[in-house]
This record gives sequence, structure tokens and C-alpha cells, in this order.
Amino acid sequence: MFKKLRNHFQWRRELRDWAEPIARRTGLSPDWLIADCKSFWADRAVRREEYEAYALWSQPAALRDNFLGLNEERIYLDVLNPKKYYILSRNKFFAHELFEQMGIRTTDLLCCYYPDGLPSPDRRIVTDLNGVREILRQKQADRFVVKAAEGAHGERVELFDRREFDPSLLGTEPLLFERVVRQTAQFAAFNPSSVNTVRFMTLLYPDGQAMIIATFVKIGRSGRCVDNAGSGGNVDACIDVETGRLQYAIQYDGLQQIRDIDRHPDTGAQLNGVVVENWEAIKAEVCRFQQAFPYCKAAGWDVAITEEGPLIIEVNDFWDMTGQLFIRRGWRREVRDCYLAWKATGREWEMGRGLNRLSAKRIKHILEN
Repeated sequence: MFKKLRNHFQWRRELRDWAEPIARRTGLSPDWLIADCKSFWADRAVRREEYEAYALWSQPAALRDNFLGLNEERIYLDVLNPKKYYILSRNKFFAHELFEQMGIRTTDLLCCYYPDGLPSPDRRIVTDLNGVREILRQKQADRFVVKAAEGAHGERVELFDRREFDPSLLGTEPLLFERVVRQTAQFAAFNPSSVNTVRFMTLLYPDGQAMIIATFVKIGRSGRCVDNAGSGGNVDACIDVETGRLQYAIQYDGLQQIRDIDRHPDTGAQLNGVVVENWEAIKAEVCRFQQAFPYCKAAGWDVAITEEGPLIIEVNDFWDMTGQLFIRRGWRREVRDCYLAWKATGREWEMGRGLNRLSAKRIKHILEN
């Protein structure tokens, strides 16, 4: 009993020590910050670190009231994106093959370097440097993109000229070699050195209907070939789902380093107010992609906009939370409603296996509030 009491008072002191520096910076009451942080944990299992990282005390009501934190996200995605299908989105080569079979437009794959095993008869899979060089020569790929077969957030993505390709890049890990994507002039104007993709957040319901719940554009910085948003170092803007109009443009250098902007800081290209061309047709095509990929019922699609229409760079089955900052509203209710729709079919334990580490009591409380 005394140990529990001592731990309780120690925890209260830690909370006070955490809240007071924030209170001095923001002018808020430490008691209010502590109570607010505790309410996010009690109702939605939002951890204190997450509460602080996203500065939830200062966010607009549309974000605070509908914020989906990592723990709660895991409850829903355990069911909507079951573990048995992880490989289909997390391995870019397998995803590539499936997309082509399902009529989902994706990047032009030159070859996949798999150092283990044997080359495939169609040379789509090669196992050594000579095989890579031969494919690049045969397909006249003077410029190409190399990326890890399994990776995220723009990690290990490089653009090469065939004459300057570094053979030391080939090691023990599988790599994809893809043709450079040609985006529309509108998107190239934002920053020509990177493929500036649109993140489409989509949901698939039991009746087969697909819904787009959020969209935002990720734009690289001058000289960089990736548009990474997860760890910062880029430019982002919300795209209004209904109108296709860019708004809330920011320079994003990390969760604590966000600055509102109107134009791209390097190219000077106008961002806020620009309307994406052919927006309705693009949305319809992305919804079709989601319907053709039922293995992931809550997907984050990274989409390049080309003259031929939307083209999938990759699909994410477990996406980060930063997009809620970019669109300045949360997406908790939408993801939760999709989860509840599938739960009502009685098939949730067929799809998900309870990967969340929260207690059953805590999960029950969250789902009832």
C-alpha cells in the first residue's frame, strides 16, 4: 500500500515538473495542462509524449476533438489492416506485382535486385550487378530511382544517372529500380527536383464503398528527390477534399518546427489557393484503387499526379499522425466509424488478432466513449 502511495506522489511530481516549463512558455495554467493531458489519456489513450509532440493544448478544436493517437489507431488498424496482409503493402516489390494484376497504376519497375536465389526467367528479378546493368541497358534507362524494397518516409531513395550509378549500393538487401515518374507541369512547378505526391487517406466499407477522408500534398525541397513528410525537411499543404484547393501550406522541419508559408521557400511557387487540375477524376480513380485493394481497408496512398492520371508510388497500411497537423483537423471519427462498420459484420476476429498492447479493459473504455 505504501509503495503504491509513494509511486502515486512521485507520478504527480513528474507531471508537475513536465507541465511547468510548458506553462511558462504558453501562459497556460500547469493544473489545466495536467488535467487536459490526463483527459486525453483517459478517453483515448494518448500518451503524454504524444500530447506534447503534437502540442495538443494549442491545436484548434477540429484537431483536438477528433485527434487519433497511436494507441487508438492500433486498435482500429489491427482489424482494418490485418497482420496477415502486411507483406502486400510493406514489401514494395510484392505490392508492385499485385497492383499490376489489379489494374492499379503504379511506377514502371525496371527490375528488382534480390541477392538471394536465382534471377527470374523474365529478368524482372536479378541477383547481381551484371544483371542490373544489363536490364538498365536493355530498357534504355538513362535515369532511374533506386529504393529499398522495404522502407518508409523516403528512406534509401536515390535518383541516379546510369553512367554515375554507384555499384557499392548493392548489398544484401533487396532494392527496386524504377523509371523516373513524370508528374504534371502543375506539380513539377512546386519543386522540379522531387516527385511531389498527394497523400490520400481512404477507407473501404463492408458494402464495397470507398471514401476519401483527407488529402494533403508533400513537396520536396530544392535539390532533393524525395518529398518526405514523416521526419520533416519538406513543404506540406492541405488539399480540400471537396474542391482540390491547397490551403494551410507549411514549411515542416519536424513536429516542433512548423512555419506557415504561402509560397515554396526555395522555388517561390504559389501554394495556397492553387486548385489541383482534374481533381474529381483523380479522386474517382483513387477510390477505385482502394476498392481493388481490400487487404488494406484504411490506407494512406502516396500518389503522383501525371498526365495519364494518378499513379501509386506506395501504399501505407500503418501511417503516422502528422497528416492531422497538415489538414488541421483529426480523422478519429472517420476511422472509428469504418472500424465499427466492419465490427458489426461479426468478422473482426477473423481479420484482426488483437495486436494492441492496451488492456482489454482500456480498449473497451475507448470504444464506449
